[in-house]
Amino acid sequence: MIKIMFVCHGNICRSAMSEFIMKDMIANRGLEDKIQVASSATSREEIGNDMYPPAKRKLDKEHIPYTRHHARQITKSDYAEYDLILCMEQYNIRNLKRIIPADPDNKIHLLLDYSDNPRDISDPWYSGDFDKTFDDIIEGCECLLEYLCRENII
Repeated sequence: MIKIMFVCHGNICRSAMSEFIMKDMIANRGLEDKIQVASSATSREEIGNDMYPPAKRKLDKEHIPYTRHHARQITKSDYAEYDLILCMEQYNIRNLKRIIPADPDNKIHLLLDYSDNPRDISDPWYSGDFDKTFDDIIEGCECLLEYLCRENII
């Protein structure tokens, strides 16, 4: 089983959306026994908070199921527990290095590194563009699943 951790700044928008989008994709493909997914933040700002309401509304609009979410900060021990730690933007990677200073196993990447157009996923907390964020996360998750299948990881 491969374990994936999605990471953003507060764990109430992008990483939480990624967790539930990926869980839906996994369920639709019957891969629940092969992939485990979670999400976390680099900051402590939103610890314990649920997903941001506009993020929930976007998932509702797209018929992506989700459960009550409790934002949490990534820990040093998560590095040993997870096989991939996928950040939403370079800023997240920089902040992650304060918690997990080294990446000897090359686990830390951007989610969109798996796409044909690697880039940051902008923070909808600031942009307000949950449609663009959703589309970028879908692209990243689909490309990640393709990669995992192509490389016989799952």
